[in-house]
Amino acid sequence: MMALDPLLLEVLACPQDKGPLLYFADEDRLYNPRLKRSYAVTDGIPNMLIDEAVSVDDTEHRRLMEKAESGGATETMSGPAASA
Repeated sequence: MMALDPLLLEVLACPQDKGPLLYFADEDRLYNPRLKRSYAVTDGIPNMLIDEAVSVDDTEHRRLMEKAESGGATETMSGPAASA
């Protein structure tokens, strides 16, 4: 498991709706809660191809949101570079 570069996290957006994502480092995934779509991260490289995103069901969505709310995820587009 290799974490995403912090600078990449500041600018990374969903390729479909252009909004921020939730990064779950321990699960090697980026998640868009608005579209309920998950993107894999392999060896520190996010796979941002829309066609390869995985749809998440309601149960998994709830689990991910609870984990994010308890500090288990990092939101993309939230650092200083995102507002520059």
